[in-house]
Amino acid sequence: MSGSVAHYLLLSLPSKSAPESYPSQSVEEWLERSLIGGKAVVNKIEIPSFKIGTLDSLVLQSEELQKIDEQLGHAVTKVLEVLTSLYDNNQPLVNASKKVDDKWVSDYVEHFKWKSSKFRVDKSLKELISAISEEAFQLDTDVRNAYANYTTAKSNLAAAERKQTGDLSVRSLHDIVSPSDFVLDSEHLQTLLVAVPKNLHSEFLNTYETLTPMVVPRSAKLIKEDSEFQLYSVILFKKYIADYTQALREAKFVPRDFVYSEELLNEMRKEHEVAAQTENRLKGELIRLARAAYSDITSNWFHLKSIRVFVESVLRYGLPPDFVTSIIKIPNLKAVDQAKKELVHEFGYLGGNAFSVDKKGKVQKDNSLNEYSNLVDTEYEPFVVYDVEIK
Repeated sequence: MSGSVAHYLLLSLPSKSAPESYPSQSVEEWLERSLIGGKAVVNKIEIPSFKIGTLDSLVLQSEELQKIDEQLGHAVTKVLEVLTSLYDNNQPLVNASKKVDDKWVSDYVEHFKWKSSKFRVDKSLKELISAISEEAFQLDTDVRNAYANYTTAKSNLAAAERKQTGDLSVRSLHDIVSPSDFVLDSEHLQTLLVAVPKNLHSEFLNTYETLTPMVVPRSAKLIKEDSEFQLYSVILFKKYIADYTQALREAKFVPRDFVYSEELLNEMRKEHEVAAQTENRLKGELIRLARAAYSDITSNWFHLKSIRVFVESVLRYGLPPDFVTSIIKIPNLKAVDQAKKELVHEFGYLGGNAFSVDKKGKVQKDNSLNEYSNLVDTEYEPFVVYDVEIK
């Protein structure tokens, strides 16, 4: 899937923390003025003070939130893939669909506000996580099911269109023949259709009457021709149809297995129209559903991220909750790593004895922790920070 990607860091730091090199500056001042040379766009996010259960429940919720966060990110990506397919990779149309609550997704993310009317903060964290995730997962399922139905309809339309293309030896004949081309309601006679290669035209006219007995003389009638074939009708007795068909093939003519039926022809004529209408209807419904799902799943995703930041901040910084959360837009992917290194340099002290870095910025385990030193994750950050990509 093409399209630009916006890179963000979702950062939480204790309210009273300060950058180590600039202790007189507040967190907000340092982020805006100094982080990657002042090139980051920093916006503060207000996260509600949720109802806190036990420490054990927070630890379990931390693990659950990480899993759901990843799943909802994948769900948003899937919706965008569906929209990209529906819009035939027309990126401007896809980008025009990237709205959340009637705002461009970048504006929504950078100025995120908790929607209290939908997700009441007087509920427990467990209830909120369940409500947010279940709604998003249901939307994801709805989009996937609708896309499967649309794909089937699209395949049916393609099959109907294939019947209207190709040369006269293979294409559908329902829109070519008419009742006057056939002997109808005869007990003994039947009309057979034959696609004759143009280079064998003369040979066919000279031999068709003698390929088997009981062929009606001078019954060959030209119905239609294209660049490669001529379509003829021939009348003969029904009991010789099988032999005549075999003789046509041996002579390199192409018998068409077609018995005239007004009812069948009407059904075939309607097939393409119905397939086209169904495909068009399902496509319109899916576009509307996918656009709405993108808005709602993305909204739920960031509500869940807010809970995740809250839970991790309480686990990391303690009670009562007292931290500042920022959403930081980084110019490009390369600058994300640089921004993290600068953050670690200024706020690495928050990790205490469990965290230190070498000259290259890599995590060093504190040997004084003895047997607990192996529990220190080398991917561990001394503060709460998450990478966020908005495609």
